[in-house]
Amino acid sequence: MAEALRTYRLVAAMWVRSTMAYRASFVMTTFGNFAATALDFVAILLMFSRVDALGGYTLPEVAFLYGLSSTAFGLADLAIGSMDRLGRRVRDGTLDTLLVRPAPVLAQIAADRFALRRLGRVIQGALVLAWALGRLEVAWTPAKLLLMPVAVVSGCGIFCAVFVAGAAFQFAAQDASEVQNAFTYGGTTLLQYPPTVFGQELVRGVTFVLPLAFVNWLPALYVLGRPYPLGLPQWTAFAPPLVAVGCCALAGAAWRAGLRSYRSTGS
Repeated sequence: MAEALRTYRLVAAMWVRSTMAYRASFVMTTFGNFAATALDFVAILLMFSRVDALGGYTLPEVAFLYGLSSTAFGLADLAIGSMDRLGRRVRDGTLDTLLVRPAPVLAQIAADRFALRRLGRVIQGALVLAWALGRLEVAWTPAKLLLMPVAVVSGCGIFCAVFVAGAAFQFAAQDASEVQNAFTYGGTTLLQYPPTVFGQELVRGVTFVLPLAFVNWLPALYVLGRPYPLGLPQWTAFAPPLVAVGCCALAGAAWRAGLRSYRSTGS
């Protein structure tokens, strides 16, 4: 683990130095990333210009869901968002260059082309979350206050696991980056809306199959004092750390299996 973190830090630092060599470009691309992700929330604002509630949730409540999901995903995307490049490396054989280096392959892939401009998504999500917290009428307790940072960190871990599992899948299906994006970028878009607007089957799927609901739905509904559509007990709102650890363990096993199955391009 120590060697992997050291490798990640060195590779990421190299890309940060490269980025900061053109500071004006960095500022513009970061702002562009901020503006592009903000359009998702603009779409929500447009909806609420015509309705007072969405699935029974007010604008501050939906903004709360949005902020939790976007911040957690933004941190994961910043940390290992380059994992979707693995399929390209498998196809053109450049993964071989990483295999011969005396460093963990997963750390090299995760830090490859580390894009500091992705901070724009994190900042935008955090601003929406802060705005929502200022508008919500919540009876705050120590448990609810503690749950906020725990939910963000755990949600980041769950999304990181999805990134790694999607990359592992690309060892078998080498042109599957869009499939991976459907569960990462698509997953965070799904979580930005309340579960009451979706069918029961979909809610069950993102709770028991791909547990994205633990990123924000379960902890957020506990904070808001709303029942979960599937009738789960309240203590499950505090389960995201355990779910994140379990997802990371499964994603790690999938990654090791995929790496063992790699046979190079033969060229």
